[in-house]
Amino acid sequence: MNLQLSIGMASNPRTWPIFDGRVNPDGIDLIPSPVFASELFWRQLKFADFDVSEMSMSSLMMAVSQGDDRWIGLPVFTTRRFFHAEILVRRDSGIEKPSDLKGRRVGVPEYQQTAALWTRGALQHEFGVEPRDMEFWMERVPSHSHRGAVGFETPPGVTIHQIPADKSIGSMMVSGELEAVIHYIVNANLIDRSTENLWQHPLIKPIFPDPAAETVRYYRKTGLFPINHGMVIRAEIARRHPWVILNLLKAFVRANEIADRERVEHAQYYLDTGLLPTEARQSLRSPLAQHGVKANRLVLETAAQYSHEQGLTPRQVKLEQLFAASTLDQ
Repeated sequence: MNLQLSIGMASNPRTWPIFDGRVNPDGIDLIPSPVFASELFWRQLKFADFDVSEMSMSSLMMAVSQGDDRWIGLPVFTTRRFFHAEILVRRDSGIEKPSDLKGRRVGVPEYQQTAALWTRGALQHEFGVEPRDMEFWMERVPSHSHRGAVGFETPPGVTIHQIPADKSIGSMMVSGELEAVIHYIVNANLIDRSTENLWQHPLIKPIFPDPAAETVRYYRKTGLFPINHGMVIRAEIARRHPWVILNLLKAFVRANEIADRERVEHAQYYLDTGLLPTEARQSLRSPLAQHGVKANRLVLETAAQYSHEQGLTPRQVKLEQLFAASTLDQ
């Protein structure tokens, strides 16, 4: 039996082998659509456009906690980043360290998005800055956002303002109306509208003078490499054809292995010079990330913990509620 499925994903090195056809799941013909993640999640949560798709882990946890049973999670994790190390601040704001964010006006594309979830979690658990300590300004409007699709309401004690339609996070950072921003996005899509290049703007700087050093410190202390996006499949398809779940997972594992092999091949020149420290050479040869529940349980359970702590979900969602039963031991 051959099954044809539409799949929506944002393009990145770990998914290119799926997009370009080098990897095909057994018994499944995929029709891929490259869609920027912000737009993709809104379309899936609002309209269920694709049979299989990348999905915001935060939004998936919120949807499941509210009884939305349209999706079954696949433990395929396409993007990870140390988001708190990417916070940007105005140079004249007086914000020199994370604790200085208390009482400040902070821009965020979407309060519930996974990048913001991880950033708030790190601020709270590493630096003692809780969500209620900041004043949030959100760019995305309810009609074109994840929160509108899942019925998100502001958690008790948290302040969230809507950025006016004629402004954006970027413009308000430049004007001084905002003092900091979490997860700044510049990309032409249906729901994000900032265009200013804040990373090279003379008025703006990262909150950590050396973001890379902060990511190393955080990872060595916590063991967390934050997961941002996972994958989902329509529950009705999984019920009718349960075999597709592991076939899709196996295909993404193969694609991930190709991406890791190509990463090492690209870095081989530097490895061959012998100039890199031994630790760096070993790290370049090691897989950066793995799919599956077993290898990522700590990260996934921490995200679920943060979601509940921050009032996004009424209880801590269990991984058994998020992912297909056949994948829990993978």
